[in-house]
Amino acid sequence: MPETNAGLPTTARDLAGDPLLAIAAAFVLPGPVVEISPLGSGNVNDTYRVRVRLQDCQADRLGLQRSNTRVFPQPELVMANILRLGKHVQAHAGAVLSGRRWEVPRLLAVRDQPDRCWLELDGEVWRTITYVKGCRSCDVLEDRHQARELGRGLGTFHALISDLPVAELADTLEGFHITPGYLVQFERALHTNNVPLTPQAAHCIAFIRDRQRLAFVLENAKAAGRLRLRPIHGDPKLNNVMFDRATGEAIALVDLDTIKPGLVHYDIGDCLRSGCNRLGEETADWRSVHFDLDLCEAILEGYLNRAAAFLSEADYDHLFDAIRLIAFELGLRFFTDHLAGNFYFKTDHPGQNLQRALVQFRLTESIETQEGAIRAMIEGLRAAT
Repeated sequence: MPETNAGLPTTARDLAGDPLLAIAAAFVLPGPVVEISPLGSGNVNDTYRVRVRLQDCQADRLGLQRSNTRVFPQPELVMANILRLGKHVQAHAGAVLSGRRWEVPRLLAVRDQPDRCWLELDGEVWRTITYVKGCRSCDVLEDRHQARELGRGLGTFHALISDLPVAELADTLEGFHITPGYLVQFERALHTNNVPLTPQAAHCIAFIRDRQRLAFVLENAKAAGRLRLRPIHGDPKLNNVMFDRATGEAIALVDLDTIKPGLVHYDIGDCLRSGCNRLGEETADWRSVHFDLDLCEAILEGYLNRAAAFLSEADYDHLFDAIRLIAFELGLRFFTDHLAGNFYFKTDHPGQNLQRALVQFRLTESIETQEGAIRAMIEGLRAAT
């Protein structure tokens, strides 16, 4: 579409008949909508980029999202968590950031209900959220510097919310990251769904059965009082971290629906399993997937640079367990969703969740074969902090 020097379309496409326009216009926007287009490739929610015209003829961008109410049946709790997070970060940013840029996307109010930031329409839930300016995301890490920034971004996020009382956050996804529960769901899906048992599916079943004991390691540590609940992001995979285009610094974590009380180990493990797989989680070449130790070290260096102050000795003791467990857990969840008919994760083609499971299980194997080196790395970083 042709653009003026101000960065706006000379003639915006006709939005008059577009139902998305009416939905976007229901929120308190900073200007009239000039363009709406699909944004991103999230596995759960549908997101659209909304461009609005400001008074100075510049463009501003917002995100319009349709929440998956099958996954998040209580959207009011999700929104309340996001609002509570934003208020806490705003109050504590000065002491934690020391001049570093960090942004939390903000929810916009509904036009005729200023105390509400979500819209219910025909059984669907919509919300509009601010866009982090001057940033980009990536699906595969480009180098060690970016890996360090990825870890520093997660560490910054955790440092900002480490003193947010977990009692002030709702558990919007009960059972989320409780790995033993996913084993139960797997067994149920395996015995109640008539999915062809291909050689790849048989491999996944055997892989899960051989490693069932892994599912309990973090939950047992929590039950024993060695690990404690803290506020977590819940889904800090690589492409949910935003990098400043000019400086390369991590400046935001997006997709905040999964904020809840949990173990920081789930966040650390998810960050590492997504960042240390150079082929990405959607690769078809699952046999070539490898857990990259160099990237792992850089991510952990960056993370501990920001988060070491609030980690306990027991937290360090369970870092390797987290790295291995979350790759296994995600593979288990992908495969269970494949068996259940792709209820949770969106797919573009048949067998995609099976393919995703194979990637995560191969990553788990790679982590296991390098256990000694990973544990030695953690001890070295622990001693240096």
